[in-house]
Amino acid sequence: MNTVRGIFAPIATAFDASGEVNYDIFAENVRAFGATKLAGLVVLGSNGEFTLLAHDEKVKLVETARKHLPSGKKIIAGTGCESLKETVELTKRCAAAGAEVALVVTPNYYKKDMNDAALEKFYTMLADASPIPVMIYNMPGNSGVNVPSALTLKLSAHPNITGIKDSGGNIVQISEVLAKAPADFSVFAGSGSYLLATLVLGGVGGTLAVANVVPDYCAEIQERFEKGDLEGARKMQLALLPLNAAVTSRFAIGGMKAAMDMVGYKGGLPRLPILPASEETKKEIARILKELGVPAA
Repeated sequence: MNTVRGIFAPIATAFDASGEVNYDIFAENVRAFGATKLAGLVVLGSNGEFTLLAHDEKVKLVETARKHLPSGKKIIAGTGCESLKETVELTKRCAAAGAEVALVVTPNYYKKDMNDAALEKFYTMLADASPIPVMIYNMPGNSGVNVPSALTLKLSAHPNITGIKDSGGNIVQISEVLAKAPADFSVFAGSGSYLLATLVLGGVGGTLAVANVVPDYCAEIQERFEKGDLEGARKMQLALLPLNAAVTSRFAIGGMKAAMDMVGYKGGLPRLPILPASEETKKEIARILKELGVPAA
């Protein structure tokens, strides 16, 4: 199983004013990201508003991304659903549409039932049935369910579970996985705020909301680290923190899409009930981009 590595943008889904998916604008963004240093794209990630999409929309987005992204860059598809049955079905459809890896968030509506035994069975049976490798997606901030390091390590032994994207921000938990996981198990930072920390401890990449705004900047942090320029990578990582916060914890998806518009990508409107960024928020994001030295489009 090939190790998944590098920086991936969880690409935004483009919507028109009526709330329909705009596949042409989405394809335009895919082509633009294809010309960057990104290793690939995550289609149907949290920043792609995956929970607000119908299954047919999800599959068409994967098809569109694969058609317009260079063949050397990977497509990871977010295929997590509440039931095992639905997750298997969507994973197979996305694989047929061109996805090379499935990124699968924990089921989370029945939180009290999502104990370690339930999650172990869910991921194991999914990996047994999936035609493509599976990455665990630990996103406790949104799901309310944490995948503990001990469970991740058990799952890492499965031949079709290739890694984890950890968006929990618990660097100790990430370290515990890196300490004992197989060498070919890909551990990804789930936020630009702790990309370098994850790399220093042995991680191999990241899926970062902020990579929708400054993809080459994010990729350069990893490049510098891998070339031994730890000080250069450290300076870039610290300088990235305000923008990363702006497009995640501070202003969320509306803020991320506004930032994309400012730098020349097509962020556009979120799908309701998510609201676009306010004018005040846009001014603050513009200030942060200027402080980082990112030119306006």
